[in-house]
Amino acid sequence: MAERTYRIHIAAELSGVRVELIRAWERRYGVLEPERTPAGYRVYTDRDVALLKRLKALTDEGVAISEAAKLVPQLRAELDVVTPPSAESPQARTGSGSQPETWRAAVLAAAEAYDQPRVVRILDEVLTALPPLKAFEDVLVPVQREVGDRWHAGTLTVAQEHLVTQVVRERLVSLLHGAPRGGRKHAVLACFPEEEHEIGLLGAALRLRHTGVRVTLLGQRVPAEGLGETVAWAKPDVVGLSAVTNRGATVFEDVLTRIQAALPKGLPLWVGGPAAQAHADVCERLGVRLFAHEDDWTRMAG
Repeated sequence: MAERTYRIHIAAELSGVRVELIRAWERRYGVLEPERTPAGYRVYTDRDVALLKRLKALTDEGVAISEAAKLVPQLRAELDVVTPPSAESPQARTGSGSQPETWRAAVLAAAEAYDQPRVVRILDEVLTALPPLKAFEDVLVPVQREVGDRWHAGTLTVAQEHLVTQVVRERLVSLLHGAPRGGRKHAVLACFPEEEHEIGLLGAALRLRHTGVRVTLLGQRVPAEGLGETVAWAKPDVVGLSAVTNRGATVFEDVLTRIQAALPKGLPLWVGGPAAQAHADVCERLGVRLFAHEDDWTRMAG
């Protein structure tokens, strides 16, 4: 198993050494040589965190960092025996269970405590530790689903749900910025005209870009006429819609009919989201493809 890594602010939190001190110690004394992600972020291993803790303990005892830095080879040799997972890591705190489950539980606990900075730290660690699609599928999607379910059940407040959703959205946008942008096939993605929930749409864009599809992402509340104008200019191979909020079968059918009328005949049209799944019969009657299964990604991209 590859050694776990952390972004600098997580390493600072785990070690107790401030971010600015870590950077200064690296620059002046070369105590660490962190690797960098393809995006250019420093990443630190559990061994690096353990070394920072040792250095902090020495400086807390009054040893100058210039002197403590001379002991780094000796400290590294001691750490080479075995560096256990950080005692402060989410996995160590919860004891057992897979790492994605541990991250998800930690996010929910932070939401209950109204601790958005901690949600940020946890999800940043996820994005550092996992490939983009795995972070999306194993952590971001289940977390978003869970906070939504808990809000509906009344065990999370609107504010608690929103403080997680905002961070998830920001992380999805950052993953999209780093996703492939080329591709032979072209998709235009948009939310229903009155739809404000776009997490699912962002996730669809991420998945499609990683399957080699070029994506034009329009986002929330896209009117049928505006979608039609975009499609006329962009000439995509497929259009994907997100419908989350269920306003009833009549409204759903009316909106979908107006969208179909605004698009070229024969252009493949897909729709996904809870509202779409609730009105699968409407989609079938109108000849719109319903996104409901995992293999639909392949069908849509193909």
